[in-house]
Parts: sequence; C-alpha cells; structure tokens
Amino acid sequence: MKKFAVVCLMGVVMAGMNTAQAQVESWKQKLQIASDAFIDQVYLPSGPTNATVLGYHQYDGQLEDYSETSRTELIAALKKYEKIFMEIHGDSSALDQVSRGDREMLLSYIHSTLLTLEVIRPWEKNADIYSSGITNSAFTIMERKFASPDDRLRSLIAREKLMPSRLDQARVNLKNPPRIYTEIAIEQLPGLVSFFMNDVPAAFKEATDPALKAQFEESNAAVITALKSYQNWLQKDLLPRSNGDFRIGADTFRKKLDYDEMVDIPLDKLLEIGRSDLKNNQDRFNALAKEIEPTKDPRAVLEELGAMHPAPDQLLNSFTATFDGLVSFIRSHRIVTIPSDVRPIVEETPPFMRATTFASMDTPGPFEAHATEAYFNVTLPDPSLTPAQVEGYMHSFNIGTVVSTAVHEAYPGHYVQFLWLPQAPSRVRKIFGANTYIEGWAHYCEQMMLDEGYGQPGAGAKDAREAKLLRLGQLQDALLRDARFVTGMQMHMGNMSFDEAVAFYQKEGFQSKETAMVETKRGTSDPTNLYYTLGKLEIMKLREDLKKKQGAAFSLEKFHDDFLKQGTPPIKIVREALLGDDSPTI
Repeated sequence: MKKFAVVCLMGVVMAGMNTAQAQVESWKQKLQIASDAFIDQVYLPSGPTNATVLGYHQYDGQLEDYSETSRTELIAALKKYEKIFMEIHGDSSALDQVSRGDREMLLSYIHSTLLTLEVIRPWEKNADIYSSGITNSAFTIMERKFASPDDRLRSLIAREKLMPSRLDQARVNLKNPPRIYTEIAIEQLPGLVSFFMNDVPAAFKEATDPALKAQFEESNAAVITALKSYQNWLQKDLLPRSNGDFRIGADTFRKKLDYDEMVDIPLDKLLEIGRSDLKNNQDRFNALAKEIEPTKDPRAVLEELGAMHPAPDQLLNSFTATFDGLVSFIRSHRIVTIPSDVRPIVEETPPFMRATTFASMDTPGPFEAHATEAYFNVTLPDPSLTPAQVEGYMHSFNIGTVVSTAVHEAYPGHYVQFLWLPQAPSRVRKIFGANTYIEGWAHYCEQMMLDEGYGQPGAGAKDAREAKLLRLGQLQDALLRDARFVTGMQMHMGNMSFDEAVAFYQKEGFQSKETAMVETKRGTSDPTNLYYTLGKLEIMKLREDLKKKQGAAFSLEKFHDDFLKQGTPPIKIVREALLGDDSPTI
C-alpha cells in the first residue's frame, strides 16, 4: 500500500512538472541526438585522418576523398544538419549554458565548413593540401602506438593504396591557383618523398608479418612514385598557369572570423586593436632593451639573448628542469590546478618531424583509450652541422625561448589544456573548438606567468639582468603574433602585398628575414592567424571583467580552472559561462 502511494505521488509530481522545464528537457534531448548523429554520420567519416587523431580508430584504413561527388555529398549533409540544428530551439533564457553553447558551436562549424567549401575553395587552389594531406594521414598512424605494429601497418597500407588516387583528384580539381601556393607545394615535396622513403619504413621496423611487409613495400613504393609524378606535374604543368589570388577578401575574412571564433568586431576596429597591441609591445621592448644595455640598439640586445643557451647535449635536461620549476611555481602561487602529476615525456623529435619543428607537444586525442602518453619533442641540432651552424641553430633555444616554449606547450599551456579536456561538459566541447581559445590560452600564459612572478631571480632566472632578458624574449614572441595579426588582415583585405608583409615582420615585428618569409607564406593560407593575440586579449579582458564583478573574492586559480573546464569553445561562450553575459569579448 505504501509503495502504491509513493508511485501515485510521483505521478502527481510528474504530472505537475513545469511545462517549460519539460520543453527544455525535450530540446536538450533533441540536441544530444542530433549532435551525436552529425558527429558519427558526417564529421568523422568526412575526416578520417582527424578521426584517428581523436581516437576513433574505426577510420584508420580510410582517407579523405577530394572528388566532386564526395564534396557535393558533404555540402548536402552539412545543409541538412544546419536545418536540423536551426529547428532545435526553445526559450534560450531557460536553457543551460552548455546546450546553448554546443548548438552555437555546431552551427558555426557548419557555416565555416560551407564557407570553405563553397567560397574559399582550397581544394581548387592549394596543391599542398593533397600531398601534405596524405603525408599527415600516414603520420597519424605512425606517431602513436595505439595498436600493435602489424595492426597499424595494416591500416597504413589501406590508406597508402588510396593515396595515388587522391593526387589524381588534385589534377582534376586544381584550377588557376595562386603561384605562392604551388611554389610552397613544390618546396615541400622533396621532404615528403624522403618521409615515405625513409621515415615511414623506419617507423614500422617492429612489424613481424611477412605478408604485410611485402604489401607495404608495394603500397609505399606506389606512393613515392605518385608523389614524384605529382611534383613533376606541378613544376611543368600547374606552376606556369598558377596566376590566381590567395586573398580571400574582407567580406569572407569577416565571415570566417565570425564562424571560427565568434568574433564580429568591425574589421577596421579590429585592425586598430592589433596595431595598438603591436605599438604597446614595441614600446615595452625598446624601453626594456635600453634598461639592459643603454648604449646598444635594442636588436643587438636581442642578439645577446640568443647567445644565452644551454649546450646541445643538455637541451633535453634544460626543458625537464624548466618543467620542474614551472610546476613548482604554478602550485606554490596557485596559478591553476594541474589535474595530473604525470609529466609529458621529454624526448628528441622523431626523425620524420625534425625538418618542420623545433619543439612540439604531442598529446593523445580525447577519445584515445590506449596510447595515452604525451610527448614533448625537441629537435636537437643535426650532427652534420659545423660548430658555427650549431651555434646559430641553438640561438633558437636561448633561455627566453626555453621558458616561453615550455610555458606555451606544457605548463600551464597546451599540456595542461589537454589534462583538463576530460572534464569538458560535452562530446561537442571535446571535438570542436576555437583557436582563440586553444592558442590564445597558450599565448596568454607566456605573459601571465611572467606577470605573476615567474622568471624573477630565484624563480626561473639567476639574477635581475636575466629576468629582464626573459621578458625581452617574451615580448619578441608577442611581437611575432602582433605581426601575424596585422599582416594577415592587411594581405587578405588587399591592402598589403606579400613583399610588404615580409618587410613588416622584419621592421615592426623584430623578426629575422628567414622567419618573416616563413610567417608570410603561412599567412597566405591561414588568413585569420591573428587568433594568438586576439585570444590572449579576449582572455585578459574576461579576467579583468571578472575581477570587477567579484572584487576581493576573485581568485586567479579559480578563474583559470573555470576557464579550462569549458572544453575549447570560442571565448564568447566562455564569457557566457563565467560572467553570464554576452558583452563584447574585447
């Protein structure tokens, strides 16, 4: 009798449930079902390489399809789900922030991808996405030991068998590309051929199945032949007719920034923000250099910093010791909670990555269940270099760079981001993200850590002079990101030529000519790479706004923890979660 009464009472309560709340639960359930379907039926199948990175290994034997048929089907699927997500609505004020944010992120991703496919059309302009794309697909199978060598080799063979056809698709798709894009693809190809000739076989030396090894020799040789043929075609056929424009134009730039980062600031105002930050960092750099060496040109002081580096055979130990100091400082000064005591493994960069990176953080995807180690890779100078060349190379690992790189990549930068990702509130937040959040956080940390006292005597620096040199290095890195901000906008809006951008990096960004060339090339195909500085400024404004709201109750550690538990969404969504408003992010 009592049990019956309880059941009846529960029925009365359920019957009396607020209708609005029931609608909210229905809205959330529909969103959950639709978002899972979109990820499983559209997002992962259309990007099998990225699926491997995320930890979904059922796609390891598949490869991106660049055919017109595949593209048409993807566009149709995106538009189908755009309609589905648009129709899932309700009283937004009654919905939880996570659901609202997830819906916004999914729609933004769809709009961004449609803009890329229908307007920017890189598949029609950029020869490198095909050759470097298939190379990256091989690398994702190689880089992490998520399965046995034989199983991973089997997946690689399946991908390699598809690779020549993807280069054939490039020949069909590419139409009047920008000359700089074709030149970059040609420049990259010898390294890609070498990668398949040397690095790929070396990565699978532990494979034991003779039949698999024979299949691999055949598929790998076919890829090498196809890449050499592609290089020849690019040089003799495509390059002479590469007269296109890499600039995406102001309207497309504005839309891309809105869709990717949820930033809708008028472009003229945005450019003012970038120039203002550049001028501020230039003034700080020059003033600090004069403090260090009153009689020297500021750039000469920067050269002095370059000469302050560890010995090559102590470089790995230097990073390990820096990690120790950073972790100790972060904990003692309550900067941010580090969710795990497990450190990234510091090791020499694998051979197949050494040509393109000085240092990098390799963390597993959020759904990787087996290869869960994280690696901090450092590229040591090549043994074939002369002593003078080694010295020049090691300038890239001066004491300032060691600190800023360790902060940016590991503590409390990208590695700490990775450690927090399991606490992201949804599957959507673990997969989709914004560069203003990801790179903005890491760049913000470079300045924040020094602002909080790291790099002072006894905390990362041996004396006051070294502390000033560390700050000088941080400011040069900030100037590099400021130069990206200005040149990316100006080039793609048609207000700056390639050569003018190179000169801007040198004069205004305090960078070498070699760095300026590399950065300008990157900017031609990564138009919104202002996201480092833009994200940092957004985070700093959010922090200040929270300080004003919370007053004495504000905690830097809690702010950082609350920030990192959001996943990797645009800062606009983080503001809604932490401040409860949708005021301007910057």
